[in-house]
Amino acid sequence: MSTLKTSWPEVVGWPATAAVTQINTDRPDVAIEVIPAGAAVAPGYNAKRVRVFFNAGNSLGPVVSTPVVG
Repeated sequence: MSTLKTSWPEVVGWPATAAVTQINTDRPDVAIEVIPAGAAVAPGYNAKRVRVFFNAGNSLGPVVSTPVVG
């Protein structure tokens, strides 16, 4: 069983930059995409990608959903 972290529920509500730092610390092997909530994204699973959705209308840019590998 893999011990690599695949989701970060603890970063919901954090500023996007802090969330990226935490994910990068846990999983330096994945590419992190920072995307405004509601933006269109290409479908498909990618085991080396984590998407961080944030509230672009808020100056803190808080993360609005749990970032997961995929």
